[in-house]
Formats: sequence, C-alpha cells, structure tokens
Amino acid sequence: MNTVAAPTRNARGVVRITLIVSACAFLFGFAMIPLYRIACEQVLGIKLEDGPVTGRAVAAASVDTSRSVRIQFLASVNSKLPWTFAPEVTRIDVHPGELTEVWFDAANTSDAAIVGNAVPSVAPNTASAFFNKTECFCFTEQLLAAGEARRMPVRFIVDPALPRDVTELTLSYTFYENTDATRRVAETVGAPPHAG
Repeated sequence: MNTVAAPTRNARGVVRITLIVSACAFLFGFAMIPLYRIACEQVLGIKLEDGPVTGRAVAAASVDTSRSVRIQFLASVNSKLPWTFAPEVTRIDVHPGELTEVWFDAANTSDAAIVGNAVPSVAPNTASAFFNKTECFCFTEQLLAAGEARRMPVRFIVDPALPRDVTELTLSYTFYENTDATRRVAETVGAPPHAG
C-alpha cells in the first residue's frame, strides 16, 4: 500500500505546483496591461489613447514648440537582397515631443518570396537614446512575395530632453535577407529557396 500511496502524493504535489504556477502566470498577464501603461506614460512620456487598444500612441502634452529638429531618412539594402527600399520623404522638421509618422517603400524585385529584417541606426549616436520609435517595420520580419511592393510606416517621438545643441538627426535602415525565415517560407509553399 505504501508503494501506491507515495506516487499518488507526488502526483498531487506536481498538480498543485502546476496549478499555482498557472494561476501566477494568468495573474501576471493581467498585470502587464497597467505595467505597460505605466512604462509608456511615466518612463517614455507617451500617453496612450483611452478606449480599446488601437496600437496607436499619442505624444504627451509636453511638445516643445520653441524649437525644431531636422530628421533625415536613409534607406539601403544589403547587396545580396534583391529589393528596392526608399523613404517617401528624405527629411522633415519636427518639434520634440510630437508624434510623427513617415513611410518607407519596399519592393521585392525577384521571382521568389523573401523575408527581410531592417536594422535601424540613429546618428549622432549620442542622440539615439532620445529617438523613440512607437511603431516600426523593423520590429518584425517582413515577408514580400515575388514582385510584391509595400508601404511601411514608422511612428516616432523625439524626446524633448534632447540636448538643444542637437538640431539634426539621421534615421537610417538597412534591409538584410533573413535566410532561415526565407528557407522556411519556401519549404512551406514547396518552392525552391531564393539563391541569395
């Protein structure tokens, strides 16, 4: 009898621990919403819209209209990636603290689906901590089918704490092929992988 009772007690203990961990994970999921709001509003200075989550954030009321910062946009692709990629505007002037949206255009000029990843860079490097992207195509992989073109938004806020002597920033992106993801896409559709 003892040999049967011991495994039963162990199984009950495992079930109890599993239920406790599951309950904690469930509660943590609910806690993430207010924590996200606090991080956005208190730390980053981004006021989230009320109502249902739309994925859009608006800048807090701390827009510095006393000055403008010129933002230049550069775009390039790695030589092995058969895409075209360019910003729709090459420069704009913004007030620190205001939410700004710009668009980039990418097109796959090959005859195969390709997954790319964009790597961003902000110059001068010392100002990169003051450039906050709230939405960017660089946050996720981009799959473009053969011949497909896409407009992709970037939403950002230049922190009003940006030092006053910095009057110009450059945001640049370079797209690289994600060869592993491209291979997985080709295997899914039964096509030969892109020879990059």
